[in-house]
Amino acid sequence: MTSRVPMIPLDRARALGEAMGLPARRTGSEAFRVVANNPGVARVAFTQLAQLLENNKFDTRLREMMIMRIGWVTGSAYEWAQHWRVASEANIPSEDVLAVRDWRNSDRLTPADKAILTATDECLEGKSISDASWAEVIKYVTDPGEQVEFVIAMGNWMSFSLLFRNLRIPLAPSITVWPPDGLPSPAANK
Repeated sequence: MTSRVPMIPLDRARALGEAMGLPARRTGSEAFRVVANNPGVARVAFTQLAQLLENNKFDTRLREMMIMRIGWVTGSAYEWAQHWRVASEANIPSEDVLAVRDWRNSDRLTPADKAILTATDECLEGKSISDASWAEVIKYVTDPGEQVEFVIAMGNWMSFSLLFRNLRIPLAPSITVWPPDGLPSPAANK
């Protein structure tokens, strides 16, 4: 896949990222190198991303299950592949991650997982989180700060999915597409 917007050179991306105080591992990514065509937007987007990934309060498993669901439903190969790695590094069993594809019919997921995925699906359908779904979420996400972070994080990764798909940001050549089995989301070709 060829990006609709060119990537800035790696050395330029690293210099911009350093000036923004972002970790080098983020500024070498294909996503940063595309978004950095607009340094102000890149600073805001990637500072928020770093906060949500590295200084987060919200449970890592629940965050990654939400992100993988967003990647699957929206057909974002970039989001799925990148967060497959993040979920693996967080020791989330691959069978649990794969269960987000058809989570309603899975017996692998916890009630907390299902509460988060219900709320995520409602938002992916263009709705607000229903009162009933919110009541389930707050059974497991009891801290108000984490509740806020959950909604911000969901919006962040929905936005990134939109970014990846519409600008056609490619994966690094070394990254497997649709891991672990290469099965793409039905939404991937839409």
